[in-house]
Amino acid sequence: MTILPSSDRKYRRNPRTPLLSPQKCDDHEAGFDGASYSGAVFNLATTIVGAGIMALPAAVKQLGLVPGLIMIALVAMLTESSIEMILRFSRASKSTTYSGVVGDAFGVGGRTILQVCIVVNNIGDVLSGTWSDGVKHLGLVEEWFGQHWWTTRFSLLLVTTLFVFAPLISFKRVDSLRYTSALSVGLAIVFVAITAGVAIVKMMDGSMKMPRMMPELVNQASFWKLFTTIPILVTAYICHHNIHPIENELRDPSQMKSIVRASLTLCSSVYVATSFFGFLLFGDHTLDDVLANFDGDLGIPYSSLLDDVVRVSYGIHLMLVFPIVFFSLRLNLDGLVFPYAIPISLDKRRFFSVTAALMVLIFLGANFVPSIWDAFQFTGATAAISVGFIFPAAVALRDTHGIATKNDRLVSWVMIFLAVSSSTAAIVSDIYSIFSSEKGVGS
Repeated sequence: MTILPSSDRKYRRNPRTPLLSPQKCDDHEAGFDGASYSGAVFNLATTIVGAGIMALPAAVKQLGLVPGLIMIALVAMLTESSIEMILRFSRASKSTTYSGVVGDAFGVGGRTILQVCIVVNNIGDVLSGTWSDGVKHLGLVEEWFGQHWWTTRFSLLLVTTLFVFAPLISFKRVDSLRYTSALSVGLAIVFVAITAGVAIVKMMDGSMKMPRMMPELVNQASFWKLFTTIPILVTAYICHHNIHPIENELRDPSQMKSIVRASLTLCSSVYVATSFFGFLLFGDHTLDDVLANFDGDLGIPYSSLLDDVVRVSYGIHLMLVFPIVFFSLRLNLDGLVFPYAIPISLDKRRFFSVTAALMVLIFLGANFVPSIWDAFQFTGATAAISVGFIFPAAVALRDTHGIATKNDRLVSWVMIFLAVSSSTAAIVSDIYSIFSSEKGVGS
């Protein structure tokens, strides 16, 4: 049995205490006087703008341009309301993690359920694939060098894991990722700028068709299929799991509300631009992962070069998104598996063991889950909606500290209604689509 040093024993926790170590007390915090406003904005924005951005043009294709863009803005507003409630209730309960707020309202069981949801959602967020409608879209390295064993998905992911992910996920402070997060946001903007530029050039030369303004409803199945877009939209804004780790490191925690608003405004602008220009450019040929559309002729000069720039920049962006998503995944899984242990940042052996185990799981998942649309539909319809809407609304309605306003209760009921109805419809639609496709293949 390991005997903890006296300096570590004081951090031993029960399941209702914070998962995070005290901000100023860790050895690795020496010389750290708190995170800056800009660093926090970039970290939170990177948490939001993950792989989900690539599924948004397909969601707008399903909904139609006008309803699709309206839904992106609506989900952003509801996300801001849910985060604001979580921050307010966390200060009342003196909790420094999202799961701590839920634990205070519903006990250990609610905290555990939330941690499971966060873990499942984060794993879904780091999965991506290159198959769409049964067609394989070649990766950039395969196009450049041909199909060899060292250009396969498995080999490239292995190299990326060992030489890119491993160094970045070894940091014990989320603020240490502020520079890579800034670069990640910049690369996402590069993708938007190129997509917009190509769409504008094609619009000016008259080679582009006008996109559908409204959804195309041909039968009952097409109506229910609209609901499968809701989990995609909700997943695109999930950042609740990193709110408290970022706030815990701020020089001035009172800035967190402003940081949330700035990050959501930035990400909403990127999402609207990506969805608008992506759907405008590819129309009804928009694939579930719009990045796969950039492996052919765009119909303009230097098309091949632009394809390569888009895929390289977004590939690097995703590599830089991974460590900040992984940060809360590791934190919450550790709290779920080791509820009575000291904070993971104080235990090097446990830190590296949990990190290695998660990386093996994610590496296998990233190799065997073929489509980000599939991953986001199912994790979004369950875990993401729970993390983003159901748990914040439930905490506000429970109101153990008596601070919920009438507006809080109204917004909470709206979020729960939207979450439960859209989640149920999306899951039923997904199952119906699966059985329909199998029936079609069998006949």
